[in-house]
Amino acid sequence: MKRIFNLLGTLCSVFLIATVGCSEIDMFSINAPDDLQDRIDAIANNKVDRGDTTTVVISTAIAGAEDCSSGWWTAFSDYFEIPSNKLLHLEFVNHSSKANNWNNWNLCVANGKERDADGYAEYFVIRADNYGWDGTMSGTDERYKYDAAMLKTDYAEVIGGEDFWSVFREIVDGAKVEMDIDHSSTGVLFVNVKMTCPDGTVLNCEYQNGVSATESVNAFIVCDGSWFEMKDAYLIPSKVTELEDFPAVSIVARGYPSAIEIGGTDVWGEAVATVTFADGTTQEVGLDDITLSVPDLTEVGTKTVVYSYSKTKLGEWGSSVNGYYTIEVTNPVKSLSIISAPTLTTYWYFDETTYKADINGLEVEATYMDGSTGIMDNRSLIISDIQASEEGPQDITVTYAGGTTPVSTTFQVNVKKGTAGVGSLDFTNGWWATFSENVTVEENGSATFRCFLLSDNLMNYHSPCTILRKLDGITEYAVVRMDNFGWGSGYEGTVLESDWNFDTFRFNLNYSDVTITVTNNGTTADVVYDVVYANGEKHTQKYTGITIETELQVALVTESSYLVLHN
Repeated sequence: MKRIFNLLGTLCSVFLIATVGCSEIDMFSINAPDDLQDRIDAIANNKVDRGDTTTVVISTAIAGAEDCSSGWWTAFSDYFEIPSNKLLHLEFVNHSSKANNWNNWNLCVANGKERDADGYAEYFVIRADNYGWDGTMSGTDERYKYDAAMLKTDYAEVIGGEDFWSVFREIVDGAKVEMDIDHSSTGVLFVNVKMTCPDGTVLNCEYQNGVSATESVNAFIVCDGSWFEMKDAYLIPSKVTELEDFPAVSIVARGYPSAIEIGGTDVWGEAVATVTFADGTTQEVGLDDITLSVPDLTEVGTKTVVYSYSKTKLGEWGSSVNGYYTIEVTNPVKSLSIISAPTLTTYWYFDETTYKADINGLEVEATYMDGSTGIMDNRSLIISDIQASEEGPQDITVTYAGGTTPVSTTFQVNVKKGTAGVGSLDFTNGWWATFSENVTVEENGSATFRCFLLSDNLMNYHSPCTILRKLDGITEYAVVRMDNFGWGSGYEGTVLESDWNFDTFRFNLNYSDVTITVTNNGTTADVVYDVVYANGEKHTQKYTGITIETELQVALVTESSYLVLHN
């Protein structure tokens, strides 16, 4: 347990004793430095009046190895307990290897347990480079889930330039970090970070996340190719006594049925709606929070459904926001038939799992009771899951359940087992945590990796990256990503070429088939990504002229994604 006491009061007591003692023992000689009074005066002049302040003793003044050799989750600052309605202020100096954006400070906020204790769980982790993720506390309460939209920095605006991250890596080494972590009694924790770099540049970062409103949280700083000089820590009362409320400004629904038979009543189905509030935040709401205006469903034709939401961000009644969609009222469906099967027909697995079938390219024709036919809107169809546990062909059932009697048909996919799996099927693998086996590429030779990519489609870099290094498995030449970005000592001068549309790139990552070819030219290496999306689109990413020293070892690393390696 750490000790907490009021250091200012203790210092004042020490100075008082020293002063009184000197006045009463003039006959004794005191061996004190000539500038003792000057030092005392300097301390007195530099005291900060912190008001209602509890200073926290820092027992780990140096966190991490000073040569930046501490890897991820191997070295930490002290635990800093933050009770409800208290703000923790930390000051430390950030030191970085400058190899990667994330080789700086990382803030973890957890429950009141220590890391190895039973019941330990994290609320979230954020990194200095504008990235973060949630922990297991999000499984106990949806309010605790990490929200990337809440993590904001001014790095791009302050530093400027297209490659501002390369400047960032240089200037934050040696930066003074002032971090406020405010545990509001409203159940929201606010983080504000100010980094004053050695060159005078000031960078700011802010984040907010739900936490317990009553129980203390633990905050600590994590090393990753970095180390810290911990300078100061104290607690003061929270600056947030109540949350500002915001009205809803818009609402958009998705997942609603596109058609319903005469006699049906469920026009919402499994839909969810996203409400946007005046502060720019969003919230998903279901039918319990929605008011529906249901049209006449007794006649065939296109009908309009209006939906409304009338609450503020904090759940108070407020002004209404509205949206609408159209739904087809049809004659009863007699049968279904597959006109065109989905583009993706082969699914690879290594660890057993269940896949949602990709329906790009699927066309299903309905025959109605009156003898007419029409192409179904795929949103009105229920597609059975793919069981990726055994190799071979598998029938996938397509069902229309919008009428009184469900009707079905099937299409077929092929399930194959790969040679290895890299990553986490639930996409919880953080950066630099899951790797493929190392492969040596001989001079004038090449190596090929074929991957079936599973991704959460949230970020461009939730996809495979290629690591090029010496045969020692440590010294890196470069790391190159699938999304036209890389870094490393051998990366300078590399020629990049790709045909991506970055407006749609990340939305098409899941189920892509990726072939990565690495060629050793002797003093340079080339990397080519050949990618086929699930919808059949083909794209290429090339890196030409990466500087190496003849010997070459290659491995893949992936983040918030999973790779099935296959032949």
